[in-house]
Amino acid sequence: MPTVFLEKGKVISVLKERENLQEIEVKIRRKVEKAYNFPEITGPVKVGDKVLLNTTAIRLSLGTGGYHFVLANLSSPAFSSEKKGHIMKLRYTPFQFAVFSTEEESHPFREAVDSFKGLRSIPVVACILHSQIAGVAAGAKHQYPEARIAYIMTDSAALPLPISDLVWALKREGLIDFTITCGQAFGGDFEAVNIYSALAIAHKVANANIVIVAQGPGNVGTRTRLGFSGIDQVIALNATYTLKGIPVACPRISFSEERLRHFGLSHHSRTILGELSIVSSFVPIPLLPKDKMLLVKDYLTGSNILDKHRVVVEDGEPAISLLRQHEIYVKTMGRGIEEDREFFLAAGAAGIVAAKLLRGQNLTYWEDLNL
Repeated sequence: MPTVFLEKGKVISVLKERENLQEIEVKIRRKVEKAYNFPEITGPVKVGDKVLLNTTAIRLSLGTGGYHFVLANLSSPAFSSEKKGHIMKLRYTPFQFAVFSTEEESHPFREAVDSFKGLRSIPVVACILHSQIAGVAAGAKHQYPEARIAYIMTDSAALPLPISDLVWALKREGLIDFTITCGQAFGGDFEAVNIYSALAIAHKVANANIVIVAQGPGNVGTRTRLGFSGIDQVIALNATYTLKGIPVACPRISFSEERLRHFGLSHHSRTILGELSIVSSFVPIPLLPKDKMLLVKDYLTGSNILDKHRVVVEDGEPAISLLRQHEIYVKTMGRGIEEDREFFLAAGAAGIVAAKLLRGQNLTYWEDLNL
């Protein structure tokens, strides 16, 4: 049987509100704790309301940023949110709700979706972790400020896009122009049924010329070769190739990791690119000191990535500078940019390479380094 903890609480403050998200404080058995509420699903809450909370993740010490989730407003149990649309998300659960998916017949952009024939060599940067999207977007905007960037959030991790403070900040600063949520994920500027139609929407509806695909916050890992949610990077790469785009794989690189499986080039990247990918992608590696480049070379060679993919080298530093300029603070596994520079340099390099591909600019290939 599944493990679930349900508890009652009382709203004592509303800390933050933005579209379809309330961050609140609740009192549960004399203790004040934080929670998220999604008004379109459970209705709005206010100070003094009694609420039913799902406290499972916190009680099991699983994270979610330290937040519970409101299941119902017991003080105002009846509410309705009637909008157009018939495509259900969170299907066949007590919380299923309808969205106006862009593919629907009555949607104003349905004709644009129907006209999609292919991505026409648009670069699509597929990421493993949500935190990588910041560097990718900044790198692309640095190299090509006029780029129109769409972010597609998949449904392998968090499902509600509104909980991502990172996406909100990137949109606020103009580093991401549009968001699309596909599958069971929800809350983007456009809703999509799957990754293939999401890519079509990015091209024909959002008019994006660079696309970033990544799971939302809350990566799942099991210390096994295949049991991690970021594995959907390979789905995005294969879909991009099938739809005639240019697949760019953002590698997971870190020299700050204490976990051996993620040190250097993570086993996530080695598994996805070395074993699972059936297409040849561009794999940007950030420019690093020689000793680190040689270690990365060992990983690339040992996992067969150099033979399968087009590995290129790019300086990711301009992306980090742009994030600082916009005061966007991002962490991966609790580490900020200065604590895990190589991770964010790799993401920045991927964004710069995507912009160079879009503009037809020259790339530096791995074999040109003579390492």
